[in-house]
Amino acid sequence: MSAAPAGAVLAPYAAHDEQSRGRRFPESRPEFRGEYQRDRDRIIHSNAFRRLVYKTQVFVNHEGDLYRTRVTHSIEVAQIARSVALALHLNEALTEAISLAHDLGHTPFGHAGQDALNECMRDYGGFEHNMQSLRVVDELEEHYAQFRGLNLTFECREGILKHASVRNARELGELGERFLNRHQPGLEAQIANLADEIAYNNHDVDDGIRAQLIDLPALRQVRMFRRQHDEVIRQYPDVGERRTVHETIRRMINYIVVDFIHTTQQQLDGLKPRSIDEVRAHAKPLAVLSEACSEEHLELKLFLREHVYRHYKVLRMTSKARRVLQQLFEAFFKDVSLMPTEHRDRALAAEKAGGVAGKARAVADYIAGMTDRYAILEHRRLFDPGERT
Repeated sequence: MSAAPAGAVLAPYAAHDEQSRGRRFPESRPEFRGEYQRDRDRIIHSNAFRRLVYKTQVFVNHEGDLYRTRVTHSIEVAQIARSVALALHLNEALTEAISLAHDLGHTPFGHAGQDALNECMRDYGGFEHNMQSLRVVDELEEHYAQFRGLNLTFECREGILKHASVRNARELGELGERFLNRHQPGLEAQIANLADEIAYNNHDVDDGIRAQLIDLPALRQVRMFRRQHDEVIRQYPDVGERRTVHETIRRMINYIVVDFIHTTQQQLDGLKPRSIDEVRAHAKPLAVLSEACSEEHLELKLFLREHVYRHYKVLRMTSKARRVLQQLFEAFFKDVSLMPTEHRDRALAAEKAGGVAGKARAVADYIAGMTDRYAILEHRRLFDPGERT
């Protein structure tokens, strides 16, 4: 199928601006842009989005200038997701907004940071970056006179919240109903979710090679890489390894995205949903890969887990990262006056309103909002006698 041209009419099951379930706080309609464009613009202008430039994807920010960070990853997710949304006549602006916002609540130091903070918060409701992303856009961003947070549309907030425990879902009102009823989000959210996996799997290959954690003979064990790599070498035998690798990864992404579009369109052709609510009511996601492509994508994911995420060099850094965040939490939780005045005051107010769990959540908010380098600096300020405060 050919891609939908710019300005094409949206499918009936797409998210239509005029049919949005609205915002938590009513606002007048925007001029010269749609509701979901407004969401996207607010996300881009948020403090949390800017901080993503110094937050780890896999490799800690200061280890190299060319490695992916959370912000470059989010942009790459948005690029893939928008291409799929355009081809399927879905809402590009909403798809982009969800993609750009999906990691706003991520801790410094990637998943190691999340695991450390979750352990610290075990007795106080836990910590999960997906829920934190929602907390960022609903509560923590402070820009607007009329409300806290960014006051995003229901559809954007629905897409940001990829999963939730039953306990959390019960506290989220309308936003949590789909988890209790085992329903799906809209297609734009489903696309952003799968685009996230496509982006990090394929681009972690590039970063893993750049970091010399994996080599081409090992990577050629992966069927999808080997097939595309063979074709690149056949067509361009003299371009050099760097360009060969880039061309191979580019083709891998294209192969998966094309499969993604065709398979999802087949699902839609079979079900023929007449609205976004019919998409939501379906028991399983409609935005999917074919079985064959999904198997190959999983093979790549398992390879990366073994050869990159569990590489001793990565594990050493993640071990240090866990200790940094655990020690920061323990110090701030024990004495909130060690935090900057603004965060100390929030912690005291949260403790007054919600007891010790409220204080813990405020400490977690402060730590989760840190960049990699700021967390390292705060740790030095607290624990290095020679560091200036």
